[in-house]
Amino acid sequence: MPTITARADQPANGRIWPLLAAAAVFAVTMVGTTLPTPLYRLYQHRFGFGSVTTTVVFATYAVGVIAALLVCGRWSDQVGRRPMLLAAVLLSALSAVAFLLAGGLPLLFVGRVLSGLSAGVITGTATAAIVELAPPRHSSAAPLVATVANMGGLGCGPLLAGILAQYAQRPLWTPFAVDLGLLAVVGVLVRLLPETVRVSSPVRLRPQTVRVPRSARGAFVPAAIAGFAGFATLGLFTAVSPTFMAQLLGENNIALSGLVVFVLFAASAAGQITTVRVRGRRALAAGCVVLTGGMILVAAAMLAGSLLLLVVGAVVTGIGQGMGFRAAVTMVSEQSEPQRRGEITSALFVVLYVAISVPVVGVGVLAQAAGLQTAGVVFAVCVGVVALIAAVLVTREPAQRRR
Repeated sequence: MPTITARADQPANGRIWPLLAAAAVFAVTMVGTTLPTPLYRLYQHRFGFGSVTTTVVFATYAVGVIAALLVCGRWSDQVGRRPMLLAAVLLSALSAVAFLLAGGLPLLFVGRVLSGLSAGVITGTATAAIVELAPPRHSSAAPLVATVANMGGLGCGPLLAGILAQYAQRPLWTPFAVDLGLLAVVGVLVRLLPETVRVSSPVRLRPQTVRVPRSARGAFVPAAIAGFAGFATLGLFTAVSPTFMAQLLGENNIALSGLVVFVLFAASAAGQITTVRVRGRRALAAGCVVLTGGMILVAAAMLAGSLLLLVVGAVVTGIGQGMGFRAAVTMVSEQSEPQRRGEITSALFVVLYVAISVPVVGVGVLAQAAGLQTAGVVFAVCVGVVALIAAVLVTREPAQRRR
């Protein structure tokens, strides 16, 4: 089996550029996963499909992510960080090409699946690489750098696409052409990065199992429920918020719709960063309550047709989602046996990416039957209820364990 050395090539010199380069690779690759967000309404008009199809196109992203997590979640530990980072960049580039060439639904689906595969490959790989490439004096900040790169990339995707689609020529072509240019740059950076994994033979690439042992379920269940609520909200904003803004708020500016999604992800990063020192269970309960408050504001925005309320709701929702997400990962990690930690964390992420896709398709179906406003309000209420259930479970569970 391969052996891993935490800092194989660069520990002594203390250079910071590999850390920043790895963060740039992570961020740019994640940009591609949300780049289509403000463009779905344009695709609807061009190819003549409705809300249900839009949400299904979006949801295929999760299929790619889950497949990558299950099939190659540990491959970077065996073949090295750089090969897997290059694979993620290449998959992202192929996704952009699929969108560039799209003349109908088939290539949209292909592009989303490839984007999901890219995200599934890079998330664990880049996070590990950033931690391993950090100079000793910056090692404590490495997880924060990974969080900012991840959420920053996710937030910048809609913002970049919205601005280019609104103000540049060829709105369905220019965002992906720019994305390919950025990917070419970070592809070069990957080639320059030191390798932090020393590989020895034989290398056995096997799919990863996903099971949650009984000893970890007390932490896993509330964490998974809270994470489900938070990621369902991310799915809603990134799949249908531009359509909501156009049809319910009368706001057709594509750049503005991208900005709203950017605000959500920026708030999520802030929620994760500002609660680093708050204990997992307390942070999870607080995040669920904040998320519920954000859903109330989003529902009110839809009923009142208020853009201001929607933006405020996005900020509050993002903070709550970020708090809950960080706490969920922390709780599951702390309550897992070291030899099972990767497996249990993968199980959590499978739940999260189911949450980012399946409920959104339900919103699309309900919107077609009852209208966007009703679908959005029902979704907000359901997410709020699920988040409160998680808050109750996480506050009651320690007391039950003491009995």
